[in-house]
Amino acid sequence: MATVVGVRFKNAGKLYYFDPGRLWPAAGSYVIVETARGVEYGQVITGVRQVDDDLIASPLKQVLRIATEADARHAAENEQFEKEAYRICQHKIEEHKLDMKLVGVEQTFDNAKILFYFTANGRVDFRSLVKDLASVFHTRIELRQIGVRDEAKMLGGLGPCGRPICCGSFLGDFQPVSIKMAKEQNLSLNPTKISGVCGRLMCCLKFEQDHYESTRKRMPKTGKEVETPDGVGTVTDINVLKETLTVKLNKGDSVEFKTYPLEEVKWNKPAPQPAAEGHGQEGKGQEGGRAGRGQGRRSRQNRALLPTDPSGPAPVMPAEADELPPEVPEDEGAGDGDGDWLKAVEDALKAAQEKE
Repeated sequence: MATVVGVRFKNAGKLYYFDPGRLWPAAGSYVIVETARGVEYGQVITGVRQVDDDLIASPLKQVLRIATEADARHAAENEQFEKEAYRICQHKIEEHKLDMKLVGVEQTFDNAKILFYFTANGRVDFRSLVKDLASVFHTRIELRQIGVRDEAKMLGGLGPCGRPICCGSFLGDFQPVSIKMAKEQNLSLNPTKISGVCGRLMCCLKFEQDHYESTRKRMPKTGKEVETPDGVGTVTDINVLKETLTVKLNKGDSVEFKTYPLEEVKWNKPAPQPAAEGHGQEGKGQEGGRAGRGQGRRSRQNRALLPTDPSGPAPVMPAEADELPPEVPEDEGAGDGDGDWLKAVEDALKAAQEKE
């Protein structure tokens, strides 16, 4: 366990952990921290707490100090400079006639580096552009090519639902989304209806998938026969969000469809499968094998008691295991064991006929 604070550098950005040291910053305050790309100005999202070592990326950077009013003014000046740098870089891209789209600009808090984010269809040779920008700003220049998802997160916008897009408002990291999630949620597979402003599958399909998977396990499948308050019917449709079932009921020559809550419907649920035993339980496996061989011999003995002559009297099957003929010991020979076994069967038949 390590003592950390969670810091975020921009809205809906990733949460990073830092070592608070002797400081005790509260949630909502601003701090100056040391990062891999230099000194940065960020906001504390989670206060000082204990976190497992597995959740921390080593080495753990330290919080240098709690931000002052002068640091807040310097951060605001950097934001104004980023807007001017964006305009200059856009003009330089047009001069060099490069096939790239400038998305955003970031400057480190210590003014040691300027990062330009852009999108392009393929690889772009921007070496001449970097030299031109370095001669203008007289600092280290770095250009990073990003994807359409990162572009949408940086620019923001409104989603198909009419609300601000998830990645630009609260989503920290991107999660993989597949078309299988849209199928399981009974959504239309029309790309225009399940795609976000970035042109990729909507991120909300991912964090709703867990609810669909857990609820479907508690509901019968389509085509399953269930028992309802109005009789037995067949499930034709399920609503995962409302947890209701549409059931087809046969009423004589007519068919009726009714919707029931999940708790009002009963069906035969499959029994849970026992966990597979490991190789370490060899003793139990050997005992089970010997018991299985004994049961196999008894079943063969029971089948041998059936009469070969249909006109003869039917033998009485022994009800308890102790009434069965004695088993053949495993260490006896095959010939001697067969003879004793046949004699025991004949004795059982005679005893059954005498009782009748």
